[in-house]
Amino acid sequence: MDELSQRFAAYLQHRMPHVSNVEVSGLSRIHGGASRETYRLRASWRENGVEGGRALILRRDPVASLIETERDLEFNAYRAFHPTGLPVPEPLFLETDLEWLDRPFFVMEQIEGCQAASPFNDDPYGALAPKIGEQFWTHLGRIAAADPDAIGFAETVDPVAPDECWKIALGHWEKVIDEDALSPQPIARAAIRWMRRNPPPPAKRISVVHGDYRTGNFLFDEAGDIRAILDWEMCHLGDPLEDLAWAADPLWANGHGERPAGLIDRASAYALWEKASGMTIDPVAMRWWEVFAAVKGLAIWISAGSEYQTGSNHDPVLAFSSWFCTDFHDRLLAGKLKAVYEEAHYEA
Repeated sequence: MDELSQRFAAYLQHRMPHVSNVEVSGLSRIHGGASRETYRLRASWRENGVEGGRALILRRDPVASLIETERDLEFNAYRAFHPTGLPVPEPLFLETDLEWLDRPFFVMEQIEGCQAASPFNDDPYGALAPKIGEQFWTHLGRIAAADPDAIGFAETVDPVAPDECWKIALGHWEKVIDEDALSPQPIARAAIRWMRRNPPPPAKRISVVHGDYRTGNFLFDEAGDIRAILDWEMCHLGDPLEDLAWAADPLWANGHGERPAGLIDRASAYALWEKASGMTIDPVAMRWWEVFAAVKGLAIWISAGSEYQTGSNHDPVLAFSSWFCTDFHDRLLAGKLKAVYEEAHYEA
């Protein structure tokens, strides 16, 4: 860590020529993410004869990644939403020159005095759940309501048509399964066939889709205030119901099916989202995106298992997610497919 601290201090000095005596202390790895190496640290310097400094987060591209991500997309999402008042860290520097830290990286402010809850904790929020839940679903609605052009996000991504959202999203994750599956995936394949035969209605609005908005990807303080929405590396333009279905996936509720994300009851959660987004949830479209969420989850867990088994990444989190989460989403998908086919048979 000493070498990395010294090299990062040299980089900060390069980016902040108006300060002097830049030093980096307390640099430590934050484990748990599989898409990018994350470090917390404190930088100190002198500016106009006065001691200064700031707590920072360094996000560096790994040698091998769980999923193919774009660091500039994540950085630009922070840059687009930070001025809107949505609780996201302030983005500071984006660097692709390999001279500094061997791999591309970006730097943002560190939000201190907060914690992230594990989605596998039976009661991650305790008495704070109602307060956090109101914010969690409202913030997701605010993301859906934001105009991608007005906040400057759309200029960094390819446009998408309302009737193409589902095709692009499904095609992306089907490709991940095709490339990373180490064994047959009959349930995922059956779900994909059903999804292609029963496409959802076109998106009512093209919005920024966070891509991984869920339990564990936000920070909250001891008062129950959400201080930072994190992990935007899968963000894109699409149907906002994609985010809603992912956030409400039963995996993140850890057995509390009546309270998506383990926070508040489903009716209240969806009402908050509708109020903040200005949209009404179409139940037919929502059902499709719920099936999609489980397929997307399977693709991620399959990819995690491939990374671990082939030795590309030795993080045990990948082995756990491949074992536990694959089984969870296989069972969930099997139940959903059974329900839709029984419904079709009954209607016939």
